Amino acid sequence: MTESAAIFDKIVRERRSMRVYDANKPFDGEAVYRSLQRAMYAPNSSNMQIWEFYRITDPEKIKVIAKYSMNQSAARTARELVVFVVPRSVYKKRAKANFDFHHARYNNTPLNELSAREQRRLKYYSHLMPMYYFQDWFGIAGIIRKIVVGISSIWRPVVWQVSKSDLRVVCHKSAALAAQTFMLSMQAEGYATCPMEGFDSVRVKRYLNFPSNYEINMIISCGPGTQEGIYHEQFRVDESEVIFTK
Repeated sequence: MTESAAIFDKIVRERRSMRVYDANKPFDGEAVYRSLQRAMYAPNSSNMQIWEFYRITDPEKIKVIAKYSMNQSAARTARELVVFVVPRSVYKKRAKANFDFHHARYNNTPLNELSAREQRRLKYYSHLMPMYYFQDWFGIAGIIRKIVVGISSIWRPVVWQVSKSDLRVVCHKSAALAAQTFMLSMQAEGYATCPMEGFDSVRVKRYLNFPSNYEINMIISCGPGTQEGIYHEQFRVDESEVIFTK
Protein backbone atom coordinates (compact mmCIF):
# COMPACT_ATOMS: atom_id res chain seq x y z
CA MET A 1 0.00 0.00 0.00
CA THR A 2 1.35 3.42 -0.93
CA GLU A 3 1.60 6.25 1.59
CA SER A 4 -1.24 8.09 -0.16
CA ALA A 5 -3.42 4.97 -0.07
CA ALA A 6 -2.72 4.54 3.66
CA ILE A 7 -3.76 8.15 4.34
CA PHE A 8 -6.91 7.74 2.25
CA ASP A 9 -7.74 4.46 3.97
CA LYS A 10 -7.52 6.23 7.34
CA ILE A 11 -9.77 9.07 6.18
CA VAL A 12 -12.40 6.68 4.79
CA ARG A 13 -12.45 4.44 7.86
CA GLU A 14 -12.52 7.29 10.37
CA ARG A 15 -15.38 9.14 8.67
CA ARG A 16 -18.53 8.58 10.68
CA SER A 17 -21.95 10.19 10.56
CA MET A 18 -21.84 12.70 13.40
CA ARG A 19 -25.10 13.19 15.32
CA VAL A 20 -23.93 15.78 17.88
CA TYR A 21 -21.40 18.56 17.27
CA ASP A 22 -19.26 20.49 19.74
CA ALA A 23 -20.48 24.07 20.12
CA ASN A 24 -17.34 25.21 21.98
CA LYS A 25 -14.47 23.97 19.83
CA PRO A 26 -13.06 26.31 17.16
CA PHE A 27 -14.43 25.80 13.68
CA ASP A 28 -12.74 26.99 10.48
CA GLY A 29 -15.39 27.89 7.94
CA GLU A 30 -12.70 28.06 5.27
CA ALA A 31 -12.43 24.26 5.56
CA VAL A 32 -16.00 24.07 4.26
CA TYR A 33 -15.15 26.35 1.36
CA ARG A 34 -12.02 24.35 0.49
CA SER A 35 -14.01 21.12 0.67
CA LEU A 36 -16.68 22.47 -1.66
CA GLN A 37 -13.96 23.50 -4.08
CA ARG A 38 -12.73 19.90 -4.00
CA ALA A 39 -16.29 18.62 -4.43
CA MET A 40 -16.39 20.47 -7.75
CA TYR A 41 -13.79 17.98 -9.00
CA ALA A 42 -16.00 14.97 -8.32
CA PRO A 43 -16.75 12.80 -11.35
CA ASN A 44 -20.12 13.46 -12.95
CA SER A 45 -22.15 12.47 -15.98
CA SER A 46 -20.71 13.90 -19.22
CA ASN A 47 -19.00 16.63 -17.17
CA MET A 48 -22.31 18.49 -17.15
CA GLN A 49 -21.90 19.37 -13.46
CA ILE A 50 -25.64 19.61 -12.77
CA TRP A 51 -25.15 20.64 -9.15
CA GLU A 52 -25.10 23.64 -6.86
CA PHE A 53 -23.89 23.83 -3.24
CA TYR A 54 -25.43 26.19 -0.69
CA ARG A 55 -23.73 26.96 2.63
CA ILE A 56 -26.05 27.76 5.54
CA THR A 57 -23.99 29.64 8.14
CA ASP A 58 -26.54 31.90 9.85
CA PRO A 59 -27.48 30.28 13.24
CA GLU A 60 -31.10 31.39 12.82
CA LYS A 61 -31.35 29.78 9.39
CA ILE A 62 -29.73 26.63 10.77
CA LYS A 63 -32.45 26.53 13.45
CA VAL A 64 -35.19 26.79 10.84
CA ILE A 65 -33.71 24.10 8.60
CA ALA A 66 -33.09 21.89 11.64
CA LYS A 67 -36.79 22.20 12.42
CA TYR A 68 -37.58 21.16 8.84
CA SER A 69 -35.08 18.31 9.24
CA MET A 70 -37.28 16.65 11.85
CA ASN A 71 -35.33 18.50 14.56
CA GLN A 72 -32.61 15.86 14.43
CA SER A 73 -29.57 16.67 16.54
CA ALA A 74 -27.21 16.36 13.57
CA ALA A 75 -28.85 19.46 12.12
CA ARG A 76 -29.70 21.22 15.38
CA THR A 77 -26.12 21.21 16.71
CA ALA A 78 -24.36 21.78 13.36
CA ARG A 79 -21.98 24.67 12.91
CA GLU A 80 -22.84 24.79 9.22
CA LEU A 81 -25.24 23.05 6.86
CA VAL A 82 -24.52 22.48 3.19
CA VAL A 83 -27.44 21.86 0.85
CA PHE A 84 -26.54 19.88 -2.27
CA VAL A 85 -28.96 20.76 -5.02
CA VAL A 86 -29.76 19.34 -8.46
CA PRO A 87 -30.68 22.33 -10.66
CA ARG A 88 -31.70 20.47 -13.80
CA SER A 89 -32.74 23.69 -15.55
CA VAL A 90 -29.08 24.79 -15.87
CA TYR A 91 -28.31 22.08 -18.44
CA LYS A 92 -28.17 24.55 -21.36
CA LYS A 93 -25.75 26.78 -19.49
CA ARG A 94 -23.53 23.83 -18.53
CA ALA A 95 -23.59 22.40 -22.06
CA LYS A 96 -22.58 25.79 -23.48
CA ALA A 97 -19.76 26.11 -20.93
CA ASN A 98 -18.39 22.73 -22.06
CA PHE A 99 -18.80 23.69 -25.72
CA ASP A 100 -16.96 27.00 -25.19
CA PHE A 101 -14.17 25.25 -23.27
CA HIS A 102 -13.49 22.73 -26.02
CA HIS A 103 -13.95 25.24 -28.83
CA ALA A 104 -11.30 27.42 -27.17
CA ARG A 105 -9.03 24.37 -27.02
CA TYR A 106 -9.44 24.17 -30.80
CA ASN A 107 -8.54 27.89 -31.10
CA ASN A 108 -12.18 28.71 -31.97
CA THR A 109 -11.63 27.18 -35.39
CA PRO A 110 -14.82 27.05 -37.53
CA LEU A 111 -16.58 23.70 -37.20
CA ASN A 112 -16.15 22.72 -40.85
CA GLU A 113 -12.37 23.07 -40.50
CA LEU A 114 -12.08 20.76 -37.52
CA SER A 115 -11.34 17.03 -37.57
CA ALA A 116 -14.26 14.59 -37.40
CA ARG A 117 -13.38 13.78 -33.79
CA GLU A 118 -13.29 17.44 -32.77
CA GLN A 119 -16.60 18.10 -34.50
CA ARG A 120 -18.18 15.18 -32.66
CA ARG A 121 -17.04 16.56 -29.32
CA LEU A 122 -18.47 20.00 -30.03
CA LYS A 123 -21.75 18.59 -31.38
CA TYR A 124 -21.99 16.45 -28.24
CA TYR A 125 -22.45 19.63 -26.20
CA SER A 126 -24.19 21.81 -28.79
CA HIS A 127 -26.80 19.22 -29.82
CA LEU A 128 -26.78 15.88 -27.99
CA MET A 129 -26.61 17.07 -24.37
CA PRO A 130 -29.33 19.75 -24.75
CA MET A 131 -31.55 17.18 -26.46
CA TYR A 132 -30.76 14.54 -23.80
CA TYR A 133 -31.51 16.82 -20.85
CA PHE A 134 -34.57 18.56 -22.30
CA GLN A 135 -37.75 17.64 -20.45
CA ASP A 136 -41.34 18.77 -20.89
CA TRP A 137 -43.96 18.74 -18.15
CA PHE A 138 -45.57 15.50 -19.33
CA GLY A 139 -42.37 13.56 -20.09
CA ILE A 140 -43.27 13.19 -23.77
CA ALA A 141 -39.72 13.99 -24.89
CA GLY A 142 -38.45 11.17 -22.69
CA ILE A 143 -40.97 8.73 -24.15
CA ILE A 144 -39.89 9.67 -27.69
CA ARG A 145 -36.24 9.15 -26.72
CA LYS A 146 -37.13 5.74 -25.26
CA ILE A 147 -38.77 4.71 -28.54
CA VAL A 148 -35.76 5.89 -30.57
CA VAL A 149 -33.39 4.06 -28.23
CA GLY A 150 -35.50 0.90 -28.36
CA ILE A 151 -35.37 0.85 -32.15
CA SER A 152 -31.64 1.62 -32.21
CA SER A 153 -30.96 -1.22 -29.75
CA ILE A 154 -31.84 -3.73 -32.46
CA TRP A 155 -28.57 -2.95 -34.24
CA ARG A 156 -26.19 -1.71 -31.52
CA PRO A 157 -25.67 -1.18 -27.78
CA VAL A 158 -27.49 1.90 -26.48
CA VAL A 159 -27.89 3.98 -23.34
CA TRP A 160 -31.38 3.18 -22.06
CA GLN A 161 -31.56 5.85 -19.33
CA VAL A 162 -33.19 8.64 -21.34
CA SER A 163 -36.61 9.16 -19.76
CA LYS A 164 -37.57 11.97 -17.38
CA SER A 165 -37.22 9.71 -14.33
CA ASP A 166 -33.93 8.31 -15.66
CA LEU A 167 -32.47 11.83 -15.94
CA ARG A 168 -33.40 12.56 -12.33
CA VAL A 169 -31.42 9.53 -11.22
CA VAL A 170 -28.43 10.50 -13.41
CA CYS A 171 -28.33 14.02 -11.96
CA HIS A 172 -28.72 12.85 -8.37
CA LYS A 173 -25.95 10.28 -8.76
CA SER A 174 -23.57 13.03 -9.86
CA ALA A 175 -24.60 15.29 -6.96
CA ALA A 176 -24.11 12.39 -4.52
CA LEU A 177 -20.56 11.88 -5.81
CA ALA A 178 -19.86 15.56 -5.07
CA ALA A 179 -21.40 15.20 -1.60
CA GLN A 180 -19.21 12.20 -0.79
CA THR A 181 -16.12 14.07 -1.99
CA PHE A 182 -17.10 16.95 0.30
CA MET A 183 -17.50 14.68 3.33
CA LEU A 184 -14.16 12.95 2.81
CA SER A 185 -12.50 16.34 2.39
CA MET A 186 -14.04 17.59 5.64
CA GLN A 187 -12.76 14.47 7.39
CA ALA A 188 -9.28 15.22 6.04
CA GLU A 189 -9.67 18.79 7.35
CA GLY A 190 -10.35 17.41 10.82
CA TYR A 191 -14.12 17.95 10.95
CA ALA A 192 -17.12 15.66 11.09
CA THR A 193 -20.17 15.50 8.83
CA CYS A 194 -23.54 13.84 8.59
CA PRO A 195 -25.50 13.36 5.35
CA MET A 196 -29.21 13.84 5.99
CA GLU A 197 -32.14 12.70 3.88
CA GLY A 198 -34.74 13.08 6.60
CA PHE A 199 -36.09 16.56 5.88
CA ASP A 200 -39.17 18.27 4.48
CA SER A 201 -37.88 19.08 1.01
CA VAL A 202 -40.89 21.26 0.14
CA ARG A 203 -40.45 23.51 3.18
CA VAL A 204 -36.65 23.69 2.79
CA LYS A 205 -36.99 24.62 -0.89
CA ARG A 206 -39.55 27.26 -0.07
CA TYR A 207 -37.49 28.67 2.80
CA LEU A 208 -34.32 28.90 0.70
CA ASN A 209 -36.31 30.28 -2.24
CA PHE A 210 -35.18 27.63 -4.71
CA PRO A 211 -36.89 27.49 -8.13
CA SER A 212 -39.60 24.85 -8.37
CA ASN A 213 -37.52 22.68 -10.73
CA TYR A 214 -34.60 22.46 -8.30
CA GLU A 215 -34.33 19.26 -6.27
CA ILE A 216 -32.44 18.79 -3.03
CA ASN A 217 -30.09 15.84 -3.19
CA MET A 218 -29.15 15.89 0.49
CA ILE A 219 -28.29 18.22 3.36
CA ILE A 220 -24.93 17.71 5.06
CA SER A 221 -24.25 19.04 8.53
CA CYS A 222 -20.70 19.69 9.63
CA GLY A 223 -18.60 20.87 12.57
CA PRO A 224 -16.23 19.62 15.26
CA GLY A 225 -17.31 16.14 16.31
CA THR A 226 -17.97 14.73 19.78
CA GLN A 227 -17.75 11.27 21.30
CA GLU A 228 -21.46 11.32 22.11
CA GLY A 229 -22.19 12.12 18.47
CA ILE A 230 -21.13 8.61 17.42
CA TYR A 231 -23.87 6.37 18.71
CA HIS A 232 -22.19 2.96 18.39
CA GLU A 233 -19.28 1.12 16.84
CA GLN A 234 -19.30 0.96 13.07
CA PHE A 235 -21.12 -1.91 11.40
CA ARG A 236 -20.74 -3.12 7.83
CA VAL A 237 -21.96 -6.42 6.38
CA ASP A 238 -19.23 -8.90 5.53
CA GLU A 239 -17.40 -8.12 2.30
CA SER A 240 -18.30 -11.57 0.98
CA GLU A 241 -21.88 -10.28 0.65
CA VAL A 242 -20.81 -7.20 -1.29
CA ILE A 243 -17.62 -7.74 -3.30
CA PHE A 244 -17.84 -10.16 -6.23
CA THR A 245 -15.74 -11.10 -9.24
CA LYS A 246 -17.19 -12.29 -12.54
